[in-house]
Amino acid sequence: MRKILAVLLCAAALTAGQPAHAATGHDRGGLPIRGADVSSLAKSEALGGVYRHPDGRRGDALAILRSAGLNYVRLKVWVNPADGYNTKARVLALAKRAKAQGMGLLVDFHYSDSWADPGKQNKPATWSALPFEELRQAVYDHTHDVLGALKAQGTTADMVQIGNELNGGLLWPDGRWDNWPNMAALLNAGHDAAKAVSRSTKVVLHLADGADNGLYRWWFDSAAANGVRYDVIGLSYYSFWHGTLEAFRANLHDVAARYRRPLVVVETAYPFTAADDDGWENIITSAEPYPGYPATPAGQAAMMRDVADAVRSVPGGLGLGVFYWEATWTGVPGNGWDPADPSSGNGWENQALFGFDDQLLPTVRTFARR
Repeated sequence: MRKILAVLLCAAALTAGQPAHAATGHDRGGLPIRGADVSSLAKSEALGGVYRHPDGRRGDALAILRSAGLNYVRLKVWVNPADGYNTKARVLALAKRAKAQGMGLLVDFHYSDSWADPGKQNKPATWSALPFEELRQAVYDHTHDVLGALKAQGTTADMVQIGNELNGGLLWPDGRWDNWPNMAALLNAGHDAAKAVSRSTKVVLHLADGADNGLYRWWFDSAAANGVRYDVIGLSYYSFWHGTLEAFRANLHDVAARYRRPLVVVETAYPFTAADDDGWENIITSAEPYPGYPATPAGQAAMMRDVADAVRSVPGGLGLGVFYWEATWTGVPGNGWDPADPSSGNGWENQALFGFDDQLLPTVRTFARR
């Protein structure tokens, strides 16, 4: 009983600082966390990116998302990226803007100079030759430095991811999946740094492949056996890659019951068109990437409604919410995939929450306030 009470208190703490409208009748039945990853926003704006309300009025992207019902942002942190974005300084600036809108903050540490995901977990260049104990200390110091700076400016992180899409571990080869003691030590270093800055900040461990129950059981059973400390389980679920909605829902229910931790989908998205806007081939080009959900604004909205419904269905209030991935990554020239290559394009602009006319799509209200 004490364990279950602790879980419910954790969920309550995550939403205690929400804006007043989140508890009103207008939002009754909505998810506590309704978020978007906006890590690309600062670079987009610097390169001329424009964001508009549904009626065409130009505005601040965060204010537009907030007015449509979102109450959280997710920001990734790279260590020393080639383009100078997604750094501590950039995260501090965006966090200040988000908190000014009354939004919660999830900080996503990649512990890399570029993308970290199931296929690659490359060390930052400056950490590449560190002995293991110094590497563990670097994780602690980097995590503490960023989160401490956020707290010092009055924008304490509400949640923090220690690593991104950790299916195969982090900081390869030291923290790879086949060396769980090392992986656990690195993850606990991040956890302990976050808690040293703020005990109220909730630590998230995040895997991809949100419909793969075998993966989640293996990973979190192994984490428990190796003493990994965390508060919340994070998932990525992209229906065109990760399996059926039914398998996703079943995994959510099983994981919640098995580990008694709150769950949050920290990445999901769906295309609103199969067309291209920047001359760089899109990652998803099908006119119907998932059966019954066309690549149209209505299809995008329907998919996000059903993803949110799956999270909402988790018993015991353990389904905390959903973050839409890279909501503001529109087709702005120069804001491409590769931070080291200004000529690279964006293969994701047909999955943003703003259309090719820069106007907010109806999807936001579908999963934010349904």
